[in-house]
Amino acid sequence: MRRFVSGRLRSLVVHSLQTKQQIRPQQQTPLFLSRFLSAAPALDFPSSMADKSPSPLTVTVGNINPKVVKCEYAVRGEIVILAGKIQEELKANPDSHPFDEILYCNIGNPQSLGQQPITYFREVLALCDHPSILDKSETQGLFSADSIERAWEVLDQIPGRATGAYSHSQGIKGLRDTIAAGIEARDGYPADPNDLFLTDGASPAVHMMLTLLLRSEKDGILCPIPQYPLYSASIALHGGTLVPYYLDEASGWGLEISDLKKQLEDAKSKGVSVRALVVINPGNPTGQVLAEDNQRQIVEFCKQEGLVLLADEVYQENIYVPDKEFHSFKKVARSMGYGETDIPLVSFQSVSKGYYGECGKRGGYMEVTGFSPEVREQIYKMASVNLCSNISGQILASLVMSPPKVGDESYELYLSEKNGILSSLKRRAKTLENALNSLEGVTCNRAEGAMYLFPRIDLPQKAIKAAEAEKTAPDAFYCKRLLNATGIVVVPGSGFGQVPGTWHFRCTILPQEDKIPAIVNRLTDFHKKFMDEFRD
Repeated sequence: MRRFVSGRLRSLVVHSLQTKQQIRPQQQTPLFLSRFLSAAPALDFPSSMADKSPSPLTVTVGNINPKVVKCEYAVRGEIVILAGKIQEELKANPDSHPFDEILYCNIGNPQSLGQQPITYFREVLALCDHPSILDKSETQGLFSADSIERAWEVLDQIPGRATGAYSHSQGIKGLRDTIAAGIEARDGYPADPNDLFLTDGASPAVHMMLTLLLRSEKDGILCPIPQYPLYSASIALHGGTLVPYYLDEASGWGLEISDLKKQLEDAKSKGVSVRALVVINPGNPTGQVLAEDNQRQIVEFCKQEGLVLLADEVYQENIYVPDKEFHSFKKVARSMGYGETDIPLVSFQSVSKGYYGECGKRGGYMEVTGFSPEVREQIYKMASVNLCSNISGQILASLVMSPPKVGDESYELYLSEKNGILSSLKRRAKTLENALNSLEGVTCNRAEGAMYLFPRIDLPQKAIKAAEAEKTAPDAFYCKRLLNATGIVVVPGSGFGQVPGTWHFRCTILPQEDKIPAIVNRLTDFHKKFMDEFRD
């Protein structure tokens, strides 16, 4: 009976509204009736109403935010989309292409290419996410004693012991304490957990700082060229101006302070207020590791010019040469006598890189020093808008900065897994470096760190003209031909920026070691045929 009355009432209301709309077509439906009708089941309207043609599209590429249209992200761009299409074709018909698999060398995503996670990290995560098994006797035989103990410690730091609950907007305080202790152990200088903002990987932290600093297109950020496209895309999205400084390929992708000064003055002459300097160390896509003396020069430059130093240090564990080591910019600044309030410095770290490669867990942090309390309040407000980063990523960040120690049950296995991954990456880097340098017209600097090689290709004029005919960049033309012929996916250098008139591509060193010979053979055969086809 109640359903009948409700249905009858809705019909009467609709009829009443239709009658009134004929008299007063501009009058809107009252709010309480709008809510009532939206909650009602679908009604059978007269055919005269149902036959109305749909409204034309109100959202087009031409009227959305132009900053979105302007930004580009080559790492997952046109060539990667084409690779996905080819992969589907191979599934449907394995003989549809002259290769049997796609070899992804385009992105720093280690576990997607076969790298195994660190056992200790995953044990602690599993126990934290399912704490009811901690007290079960079977757990003692399946998990190491120190991972069980660490899980209890972590859970005791989480309100309600609930990994599915929101946390403090900067991240769980106990986990920030652990990370701060890890930073202090790494650098030899104090770290304050209140300076830490835990984020879903390093990328949201970068976005947060650019949101803070960029007010209009008259604000600029000094960025290295080549650079990781996160920075160019984010600067475009936030309406700022990218002020490029070129790394010197001839000197192993060195950073020259004289070029920084030149680009800064040039930007000022155009009315651009430069707010910050981005430094990626170890480099992406270039793989260089900065010398400590060079870092000191950079810190001094930022101090003199009043710039915020944005230090992207997510590859700090990825060092492959004996004559280089990682030094954080915070450590360098403190060693120069600059204290907490002397220079604004933001350091970014992520669980996605290093030997851990936990990209999908989305964990990371930024350490923010040298800002006034008033500005810090604004940064906290931005963090609060996002509520908090995910809890698994927060836990992983604390584990990365405080892994098992000598004497812990998990230590030997942890050390074996860590060293095995890093030594394999080192071998893969060297093998690919040598292979690239053996190709006609290709030069590649040594891979000192990170996860990438960025070889330069001297393309024949005939190939450049063929690319122009297809209205594409010459290095993109080469990379697309490489994909179609071999299944190897690399990213054109034009997506990262490069000295005008030079051409490059970025290739990761992440495919598993048993895949590297196939990559080398396919690339070598393709390159020879390509050069023969387009030889001037």
